[in-house]
Amino acid sequence: MKNYHLKNTVPVLRIFDVEKAKEFYLHFLGFSLDWEHRYEEDYPLYMQVSLGECCLHLSEHHGDSIPGVKLRIHIEGIEAYLHFLSEKKYKFARPGLEEAHGFKEVRVGDPFGNRLCFVERDESR
Repeated sequence: MKNYHLKNTVPVLRIFDVEKAKEFYLHFLGFSLDWEHRYEEDYPLYMQVSLGECCLHLSEHHGDSIPGVKLRIHIEGIEAYLHFLSEKKYKFARPGLEEAHGFKEVRVGDPFGNRLCFVERDESR
């Protein structure tokens, strides 16, 4: 008898600069800042950002994660999202639409070495 149920995954991504993180995740990708936490004023920041059903934790804390994580984020309307990103003219990333393994993909790296791959199943295949 199964009496458990897995729920959402919330990845924790390592960041090194709060302003760069906010510029990338909030201003470029369009996520919303849900909350921020510091144990004290001069301690590392831990925050949550979200967009739609996607929720990410971003942490300056040394032991929370390592840079270089790759995420696959499922999306509906990938071409519209790519258009949204293209309008931003973010000087550090100009992603394009790629096709691989039956998916349309938009790949973008954050300023800290983490890689986000937005994916949508290619129904035309």
